[in-house]
Amino acid sequence: MQKVLVDTCGWVAIVEAGLHLDQELSNLVGTFELVLLKSVEEELQEIQAQRAGTLLLDLLEKKSIQGEPPADAGNHTDDHLLALAKENSWPVITVDTGLKQRLV
Repeated sequence: MQKVLVDTCGWVAIVEAGLHLDQELSNLVGTFELVLLKSVEEELQEIQAQRAGTLLLDLLEKKSIQGEPPADAGNHTDDHLLALAKENSWPVITVDTGLKQRLV
């Protein structure tokens, strides 16, 4: 089973585009499990508090396992995602150009 990290802007983009995540990811990576970092969850909660529309956080939390970044990964969410992605060869759902450049 392929683990897939979720970035804040990636989840927002999926919700705003109305994509069917299960179908789209299954087509790309087969059977998968979403990994949600606490820092990403907190960022999404902050965004949700400022929005009129939903970000489907309950759905994301139900479909995800909690991920823990390495202790030496730094303090920024992108650093956490990068460290876990590189350490485990996990893909990251993101639309963040800067993060994408760091991941390749």
